[in-house]
Amino acid sequence: MGELPEGVSLPAGRIAEPRPSASVMVSRPSNNGGEILLAHRVSEVPSFPDFWAFPGGGVSRADRAALLDNPQWLAGRGKEERHALCALLREMVEEVGLSPDGQGGLVAVNDAVRSRVCDDKAAWAAEVISGGLLTDGTGFFVITHRITPPLVPVRFDNRFFHVHTGTDAPEPSLPPGRSEFDEFRWWQPHALLKAWQGHELRIPPPLVTLLRDLCAVMDSQDCDVVAACEVLASNVPTGSHRIEFAPGVECVPLATATLPPATHTNCYVLGEPGGERIIIDAAARSQHSLDELAAKITEITDDGSTILATIFTHRHPDHIGDLTCIAELYTAPIWATAETHEAISPCDTDRVLTEGDSFTLKGPSGEVTWQVIETPGHCPGHLCLVGDAGIISGDNCVQVGTILVPTSDGDMNSYIAGLTRLRNLSPRLLFPAHGPMVANPARLLTHYIEHRTSRHQSVLNAVQAGATRLESIAEIVYSDTPDAHPMLKVDQTLSHLLAHENDGAVERTAGGWAAL
Repeated sequence: MGELPEGVSLPAGRIAEPRPSASVMVSRPSNNGGEILLAHRVSEVPSFPDFWAFPGGGVSRADRAALLDNPQWLAGRGKEERHALCALLREMVEEVGLSPDGQGGLVAVNDAVRSRVCDDKAAWAAEVISGGLLTDGTGFFVITHRITPPLVPVRFDNRFFHVHTGTDAPEPSLPPGRSEFDEFRWWQPHALLKAWQGHELRIPPPLVTLLRDLCAVMDSQDCDVVAACEVLASNVPTGSHRIEFAPGVECVPLATATLPPATHTNCYVLGEPGGERIIIDAAARSQHSLDELAAKITEITDDGSTILATIFTHRHPDHIGDLTCIAELYTAPIWATAETHEAISPCDTDRVLTEGDSFTLKGPSGEVTWQVIETPGHCPGHLCLVGDAGIISGDNCVQVGTILVPTSDGDMNSYIAGLTRLRNLSPRLLFPAHGPMVANPARLLTHYIEHRTSRHQSVLNAVQAGATRLESIAEIVYSDTPDAHPMLKVDQTLSHLLAHENDGAVERTAGGWAAL
């Protein structure tokens, strides 16, 4: 937390406990090995807007109550799996209008029944009891089990099920009223993966690795989707998986002493397996983080990749790890701006990055080029990397939490200008240094720009209205956020004042600050 003012100490962020949930890969026969159903998430949803995903959702109190009152339902499965499958059967009624047909397949749900379930989750159990729906889970099998990594505030302990519709596959439909989906589409798995690799669509990271597993089985055993899912169900993939935010952009969350609510710094691995790779922000300092990084380095080298360099976005200590220990894991030149190199022991193989530099990574699928731009507002020498997949954005903005512009070495004018520059580049995605990827960069960057610009103007307004003391100006400006840390709001107010001073709008006087 190099951006914190001297004397400020904040409690560490809390890693969220995963919530039980379930998703389903629905398949149907086709002449190319079978197709799977995905739903397109609307632009307005906060999580994964405009992504293609599987139907599903979290286990609710109504689901738990239904199984408690009816212990015979979904018998023969473990407790967690029963809860997950119960939630899934209910979610399928709501989201896609499908339900078990009693023969291992699916059937379309009556509109009236569906409306009642959409209005009240508890109505699902009532419909089962009255005979309007079935709880038959015969055709549903778990094909993978994933837990959301600890870089996000809402995490899920998710079981992915597979169910095959048979030859007379019913079509999914949107629910009455509002929905998180606006379109359904059937995809051949290989075509879906290829479309994702070509940046034609967006898929959440767990689905990417599941698709890779599915396609690998189909290729190695020359089988269709159903047979491949049976293989996955016989030995369910669990544990850690690659977190691929986009093609050639893998995230490795490393626990760091960073600004809460964040608990981790996102170390990124650029490039394809078997090709040239770049490590971004190797921030490991604790033994746990070093072990995480070591496991990833082993995976990278085992797949035949070559690590060309380590790049640091900036010099704050929650981004630069214990380089002595990291050097025992792998050796590669450090590429960074001159300001960042000042915080690192010099080495003859290192490279100074500046605005306009670029590098190209060669891989099995071809070459990918990344451009270097400097956005020094948060920290002198802060850089971003711009590629077809999106922007590695460092500490410019985050989906959860806030970004400080420290008076010690930040620059508010440069920071706001950097945000505007990022937005003008119209990236597909932002890959921030903390928290989840940003799926709607324009929306988040606009929010940041408007918020900071408004705060900037409020500081000037307060001084022009006669406020002189720094603490008084901060109280006026942050009156809308009374719970803000008192020392942080003073420090951020000072950052705004320094920018106004640089612009010639205010000046320091014996009594504090005055407008010009």
